[in-house]
Amino acid sequence: MNEILVKEKLKEFLLEDIGTGDITTEGIYRGEKAKAVIKTKEEGVLAGAPFVEMVFEILGGVSVEFKKREGEVFEKGEILAILEGDAKSLLIGERLSLNILQRLSGIATTARKFVEKLKGTNVKILDTRKTTPGFRYFEKYAVRIGGGTNHRFGLYDMVLIKDNHKRVAGSIKEAVKRVRERISPVYKIEVEVENLEEVEEALSAGVDVIMLDNFTPEEVKRAVEIIKGRALVEVSGNITLDNVLDYAVEGVDFISSGAIVHSSRWLDISLKFL
Repeated sequence: MNEILVKEKLKEFLLEDIGTGDITTEGIYRGEKAKAVIKTKEEGVLAGAPFVEMVFEILGGVSVEFKKREGEVFEKGEILAILEGDAKSLLIGERLSLNILQRLSGIATTARKFVEKLKGTNVKILDTRKTTPGFRYFEKYAVRIGGGTNHRFGLYDMVLIKDNHKRVAGSIKEAVKRVRERISPVYKIEVEVENLEEVEEALSAGVDVIMLDNFTPEEVKRAVEIIKGRALVEVSGNITLDNVLDYAVEGVDFISSGAIVHSSRWLDISLKFL
């Protein structure tokens, strides 16, 4: 974990909420101490505990003790953490801490469901770049906590030639050629294909990964037969928990789904003073 990056982000989030000051808490607070618990209202997978600890480390004066480990399953009605210390810091950090826990635990829970669906196959479930602006680091972290695998983090860590890139270059072959002229060979090249003819073209260009975009399960099987292990195979496009197993055919290495992040529901978790 990049703690420097995370703490700077958390400070930004706190400043967004606090602004010029928490006028409600400032009006009420007279130096009191308080004790609180974070409690679940439904089951799920815990993600975000280290960030909650950092929030109160930044605010100061609060001890945080989690009763569950990161990535552990919790049941409805369980106490996830006990917090004790300065009432002002607890009140100011309450909403941000819950936002993080509810959002990330929801993503981790969804990721875990995808992983469970694919148990017994050799396919890894990947996330995508369909993330909340400014919150990608945290959302992709939650995918890993749930057992999923991160696809590229941004535009800088892998070459991925998509449909609009192909239109700019004129063809898959030309796009790959141009990339190889300017980008270091240490970066893998993945190409998104939309039909079996493009599968053949991507193979002839010698790419590392072929993404089968919006293929049917039958089309995936035919594409895998054509590829025959000459490139890694990723399947993407409208993948859900209901259909993911249909695409986990022999020869597929990865299935990517933006739904892990963008369609995950916030879990119901509360923070109550005792």
